[in-house]
Amino acid sequence: MQSRHVSLNGQPFHYRAWGPEGAPILLMLHGFPEYSGAWAELATRLSDRFRCIAPDQRGYGQSSAPPAVADYATGKLVGDMVALIDHLGGGPVTVLGHDWGASVAYVLAARDPERVERLIILNGVHPIPFQREMAKGGAQSEASQYILWLRRDGSEDRLAANGFARLMDLFSAKMDLSWMTPDRLEDYKTEWARPGRMRGMVNWYRASPLQVAAPGQPITDLPALPRDALRVQQPHLLIWGTGDTALLTDCLDGLEDLAPDLTIHRITGADHWICHQKPDKVAALIRDWLG
Repeated sequence: MQSRHVSLNGQPFHYRAWGPEGAPILLMLHGFPEYSGAWAELATRLSDRFRCIAPDQRGYGQSSAPPAVADYATGKLVGDMVALIDHLGGGPVTVLGHDWGASVAYVLAARDPERVERLIILNGVHPIPFQREMAKGGAQSEASQYILWLRRDGSEDRLAANGFARLMDLFSAKMDLSWMTPDRLEDYKTEWARPGRMRGMVNWYRASPLQVAAPGQPITDLPALPRDALRVQQPHLLIWGTGDTALLTDCLDGLEDLAPDLTIHRITGADHWICHQKPDKVAALIRDWLG
């Protein structure tokens, strides 16, 4: 593994790289509350064939963490990855996203198709069906109430208190965290403790325009998201751990209308943290799909 520090859009960024220079690039985008090192299990299983590039996204790890909420608008998050792809040679590349990284990956693929050759998502959701389900006031709305808590002033301080106890509660809620060894947890805490990072991480939620309904109280006056601007034309692989309690399978309904070249593999015995729980299976599915 190589550690690289670069300047993107005038801001410092850090990424990790596995695999030979010149190999096809697999850009790996983490979500909350992870960081670039979270991809190590998959990257080491794919780096014989790919140049695996895992950035600390804005607000995380050793990358830039501006304090303003406006600095985490989707356009800026996607712009960081456009700049990184251009730094790496301009693409097109294969993009792999999980959780919040999936949101960036979907918009990147839709808005900059010349830079994205193929799209792979692990337990992540396209913004249009996700907003639809969060607005219904049903199961996904109930599962997403934590988003409203994270958006409150000072939530970063409450997450960090007592050795990140609340963050760990959120991380592991109703899901299998047996893969989180003591050594790995210390690595995570090192990244979370960097100045300004906890605020930067939470600012992703504050900056998002997506709305969460109260359970049983659907939101009926949502502005329509631009379907044509968010359509993914590239070949798209979705790998889904069926035990996910944060992102529910209803969020996949209608995805084929937004990504017509779609392949879905569902894995039982895995949940939101599928890349840690089933790295051999996930790596095999990616290899097979990429041919």
